[in-house]
Amino acid sequence: MDSQELDEILWRHLSSLPYFRGFLRAIEDRFFQEITIEAPVLDLGSGDGHFAAAAFKEKLDVGMDPWVAPTLEARRRQAYRSLVLAEGGHIPFRSQSFNTVTSVSVMEHIQELEPVLEEVMRVLTPGGRFVFCVPNHRFPQALSVRKFLTKIGLPRLGRAYSRFFNRIARHAHTDAPEIWKERLTRAGFVLEQSWDYFPPDALRVLEWGHPLGLPSLFSKKLFGRWILIPTRWNLAVPWHWTRKFMDNPRSAEGVCSFFIARRPA
Repeated sequence: MDSQELDEILWRHLSSLPYFRGFLRAIEDRFFQEITIEAPVLDLGSGDGHFAAAAFKEKLDVGMDPWVAPTLEARRRQAYRSLVLAEGGHIPFRSQSFNTVTSVSVMEHIQELEPVLEEVMRVLTPGGRFVFCVPNHRFPQALSVRKFLTKIGLPRLGRAYSRFFNRIARHAHTDAPEIWKERLTRAGFVLEQSWDYFPPDALRVLEWGHPLGLPSLFSKKLFGRWILIPTRWNLAVPWHWTRKFMDNPRSAEGVCSFFIARRPA
């Protein structure tokens, strides 16, 4: 993927989301451009539809989410052929309905994972793939404030900060890839590929983007848009902070993990 293509991917997220969320989604978008997504597709945890609208040229077949407000926003974006309000543990489709199930930074928010994985397995066709990404065990450990507090002799306070950050990020799970692999195996999946991405330096940009992103929150509340002026000059600083991470986002020290699992044929 050449530099211009990476610029385009980053811009379509950075110009419409708070930068800390946008550049992580841009990296995940980059990965999806390298994967063949076979229809029909179920997007598990479709949210406001931003990622599907930005990352895929064609509408996905079904977006599914349990929350009404983001689903209404997803409908306005017209990123899906149909939208369904449902929990992941009760997918309202017949068995073997989809060739692909996608889930972008959603599984970490779900308390009970086993019923969801069983349902994904059920609705996939034989040979169908489950493509998803999540933060991993390094995420809370690599937070810059925690590392600083630990360095100055306050490890307990550092761990408390990690718990606080996970709480505001609504993370129910930040598990090692090995734990996810075990879950997938128990549910009957065969793991095709996995890799870690988003190095600690990128996490630091994301972490400090939460307080720095407050103006975007005000813009969303007042005007219905995260970015009020989506121009290059207005976003020059976050572009400078984030563009370098698009080139080589995979990392052995990455705080997120990407998985491609398959239902056996």
